Amino acid sequence: MMKLSALQQSYLNRRPGSFRGAAPLDSSADGAIKSPAAVFWLVLHGLCCLISLVLGFRFSRLVFFFIFSTSVTTNTNHFMAPFRQLTTTTTAADVALDLPSNPVGDAALNGTRVVVGRHGIRIRPWPHPDPIEVMKAHQIIERVQREQRNQFVVKNPRTVIAVTPTYVRTFQTLHLTGVVHSLMLVPYDVMWIVVEAGGVTNETAAIISKSGVKTIHIGVDEKMPNTWEGRHKLEAKMRLRALRVVREKRLDGIVMFADDSNVHSMELFDEIQSTNWFGAVSIGILAHSGVAAVEKEVEEKEKKQAIPVQGPACNASSKLAGWHTFDTQPYEGNNAIFIDDRATVLPMKMEWAGFVLNSRLLWKDVEDKPHWSRDLDSVVDDDIESPLSLLKDPSMVEPLGSCGKQVLLWWLRVEARADSKFPAG
Repeated sequence: MMKLSALQQSYLNRRPGSFRGAAPLDSSADGAIKSPAAVFWLVLHGLCCLISLVLGFRFSRLVFFFIFSTSVTTNTNHFMAPFRQLTTTTTAADVALDLPSNPVGDAALNGTRVVVGRHGIRIRPWPHPDPIEVMKAHQIIERVQREQRNQFVVKNPRTVIAVTPTYVRTFQTLHLTGVVHSLMLVPYDVMWIVVEAGGVTNETAAIISKSGVKTIHIGVDEKMPNTWEGRHKLEAKMRLRALRVVREKRLDGIVMFADDSNVHSMELFDEIQSTNWFGAVSIGILAHSGVAAVEKEVEEKEKKQAIPVQGPACNASSKLAGWHTFDTQPYEGNNAIFIDDRATVLPMKMEWAGFVLNSRLLWKDVEDKPHWSRDLDSVVDDDIESPLSLLKDPSMVEPLGSCGKQVLLWWLRVEARADSKFPAG
C-alpha cells in the first residue's frame, strides 16, 4: 500500500510539470513572431519575390521578342522600339520621325493617332504586286499547262469548228457573250461559223469581232419565226448551211454545234478531240417555266425522276445500245408555243448540240470516207431533224464522255418578249 500511494503521488507531480514546461515554448514562439528581426526578413522576402516577378515577366517578354521576332534594327522596312516605356503614347508624327521617308506611308499617317504600346508600328500601304512579274508568272503557268496537255491529253489536236445559229434579239448579246468566252478559253485552234437569220447585221458582227477568234459570218434571208417549232426548223436549216460552208472551204477539224444559249464545259472540247468520225455526248436539259402554278405541278410529277439528260446509252461492253431522251409527258399541255410564252420550253427529240462529227465526213472524194454516211447533197433541209439524218446507220455513233455518263454541256432557252424594246448593241 505504501508503494502504491508513492507511485500515485509521483505521477501527479509529473503532470503539472509537463504542462508547466510547455508554457515557455508557446511564449517563446509568440515572441519570435513578434520580434523585429523576423518581421524584417519576412518583408524583405516578399519584396524580393515581387521584384523577381516583375523583372522576370519583363525579361521573358524581351527574350521571346528577340528570339522569335523576324524584325531587325537594320531593316528599313520595320521599326522596333522594345525599350520604350509602358506609359508612352506615340503619335503619327513621332513614328514618322524614326522612319525613312515614304510619301505614301506619310500621307497615310498624317492626322492619325496611333497607340503602339511597347513596340513601334509602321502603317504601310497595301503591297500591290508588280504587274510585269504577274504577267511573267501567268505566262509560265500557261506554258506548263500547254506542255502537260501536249504530253498527257491530246497528241495531235484538231481544229474545233463551232457552228452557232443566231439572230438579233433582246438577249442576243447575253447569249453570244457566253459562247465567245467559252471559245476564247479553248486551248486549240478554233473556227467559228456564225449563221444569222434575216441576213448579216452590224449588231452581231460587233459582238463576234471582239472575240479574237477566226470567224465566218454568213446570213440567211429567212427571218426567225416567233414560234418554237418554227425556230427549231429554221435553226436546222442554218446549221446545214454552215455544214455546206465547211465542205466548200474544205475546213479540216471537228464540227460541233454551239448554240448561243447553251452552257459548255471546258472538258467538252478535250473530249471531242477523240472523235473518229461521228460522236455523241450527253446534254443536261434545264427546262424551266415562268408560271409558278405550272412549275409546282411539274415539280410534283418530277419528284421521283432523275435530272433530265439527253445522250447515248451504252451496254455492258461500252457499245451504243440506245438513247436517253427528254420525257415531255410531265409538261404535256403546259409547254411554250410562242417564244414569249411564260411556259416551259421543251427541247427537240434529239438536240444538235449533243453531236460532233469529223469535217472530212462532209467532203467529197475522200478515200477513207465511211460507207454508212450520207452525202450532204442528198439531205433535204425540210426533212432533217437531227445530225443522225446524215447517217445511213445510226448505230455507228461513237459515245463520248465515259460512254455518255458525263454531262459536258447544258441546254437552256431563256428569251425575252418578242416585242420588247432594247437599245442597239
